[in-house]
Amino acid sequence: LKAGLIILFVAFISLVVNAKSTGDSTAIKEVMDAQEAAWNNGDLEGFMQGYWKSDKLKFIGKNGVTYGWQNTYDRYKKAYPDKKTMGKLKFEIVSIESLGKKTFHAIGADPLKDKSYMVVGSWETSQTSKAAKGYFTLIFKKIKGNWVIVADHTS
Repeated sequence: LKAGLIILFVAFISLVVNAKSTGDSTAIKEVMDAQEAAWNNGDLEGFMQGYWKSDKLKFIGKNGVTYGWQNTYDRYKKAYPDKKTMGKLKFEIVSIESLGKKTFHAIGADPLKDKSYMVVGSWETSQTSKAAKGYFTLIFKKIKGNWVIVADHTS
């Protein structure tokens, strides 16, 4: 009987953890859907709401690392000054993977509260003279109750 209760308890905990992870993945997809919609409406500031509004944000592209939300916004604004040059954006998510507690334990944060996810996927812009496509790796972290991108490596 004890062994049965222990197995039942472990199964229950596993379901709770999986449900939480699924909820996190859904919330992260919603952030990316909002970014895609903002971009397609020519709303660059709306697109940037998916990023952590901090000087610690990192955007890594072909020209190196850009630090900070404002610098990342300025970089996008220079490359895409208007709705016409922005065109239409489409994201395809390949995977969303929890980076788990160990990541934060190593840097001294609270492993029971802090959690992040790595999102790998592709992007494509169309209906513009700057039509392009590539891949991204995003690190999302929940900050002040909101999932935001804290690091973006896009190629």
